[in-house]
Amino acid sequence: MRTLVGSASRSIVFAAAIAGAASSGCGGASSSDPPDAASASVDATPADAPPGQTAPHPFGTHGGYVKPGVIFPNDHTPQELDDATASFYDAWKAKYLVPGCTAGEYRVKSTPATDAYTVSEAHGYGMLIAVIMDGHDPDARAIFDGLFRYYDAHRSATDAGLMAWAQDQGCADVMGADSATDGDLDIAYALLLADREWGSSGAIDYRAAAARIMDAILASEIHPSGSILVGDWAGAGDAHYTGTRSSDFMIAHFRTFGIATGESRWFDVEEHAYALVASLQATYAPKTGLLPDFAINATGVAPAPAPADWLEGADDGRYAYNACRVPWRIATDYLMWGDVRARNAVRPIEKWLRAKTGDTPTLIRDGYGLDGMTYGHTPELAFVAPIAVAAMIEPATGTNQPWLNALWDELAARPTGEYYGDTLKLLAMIVISGNWWMP
Repeated sequence: MRTLVGSASRSIVFAAAIAGAASSGCGGASSSDPPDAASASVDATPADAPPGQTAPHPFGTHGGYVKPGVIFPNDHTPQELDDATASFYDAWKAKYLVPGCTAGEYRVKSTPATDAYTVSEAHGYGMLIAVIMDGHDPDARAIFDGLFRYYDAHRSATDAGLMAWAQDQGCADVMGADSATDGDLDIAYALLLADREWGSSGAIDYRAAAARIMDAILASEIHPSGSILVGDWAGAGDAHYTGTRSSDFMIAHFRTFGIATGESRWFDVEEHAYALVASLQATYAPKTGLLPDFAINATGVAPAPAPADWLEGADDGRYAYNACRVPWRIATDYLMWGDVRARNAVRPIEKWLRAKTGDTPTLIRDGYGLDGMTYGHTPELAFVAPIAVAAMIEPATGTNQPWLNALWDELAARPTGEYYGDTLKLLAMIVISGNWWMP
């Protein structure tokens, strides 16, 4: 197993990664937007240097976002944002966090939004949420450990470092005991957060577990080109081997993994993801910036939207229930690192959708063609919440402030509904309230 880089070494790597940007105080109020750049660069100042930190980061700590160029809702105080987020977490926990089938285990109930009772995607979300809400929920660590134990009991049959992606109500693996990459990426990231929050000298060595999963992801869920596979089952010779899921472009995760491990391949994955985003937007969505749920030919320089029914259904090549997460996943890389490519990727989506809806969140629909044609019918939270995170990035001219305020108010007003939308809402509220962070 690869040994993770210690705090002092991580600080050195971080300093190189941000290309000399100095650290400063907490992120918050916005100011002039940094200039565009065609090449990769970090163009905003990190509010602190999270990968070099060792202290816990309980809910409500704030800090860690870049500045300038990032805004927060300004029609509520930071405490009000925290309170709304914590209140919805309490409702989410009561509805979706359930025991496993063995004492001391927890899992996230995703049915009926998913055919299975629970899936690894939900498990990754649950582990992220549990560690981030420490400081609000006194049971956060017990919940996190219970979620880890459930993962530990449900390893992929293809690569035992990864999680089997689906279980039924009786905790039996179903639909193939192999993995889905998004769940594994979030589980690994959550374990790094847990290592910083609680240390790794207790019953679970979070840091060693994170290292094991990151190694397994590189071995079984990353193509040699640096493209992200949809799961460990999509091996060489499979028709899906050169395809990818756009919502797996968790670029801030990849940076963090590279720094934590000293493994340069993670930075290759980051670079490849950004290259795919730029190509798909320029070639297939020059007016909207939208990405498809899945892309084919993703291992080379000419990716394309997947055809209908490539993996999940008729919408595989559209901006649908997978790609709706892209604005959140990519915007987070700007919020944490200030990478100009993240900002440039989400700005066109935000600009197009603001014009499409007239700055009215309730007019967002659950599905679009890459050309902007509307296929959806309702303002599902799964489409509203990620856009709200992207709205935190200031546009070059004007401001997203009223739009962000309206999106937050729409999110906060929605009662619990179903697992997917509610979970993306909670994760978005965590980010927008200033409570996302890096280990």
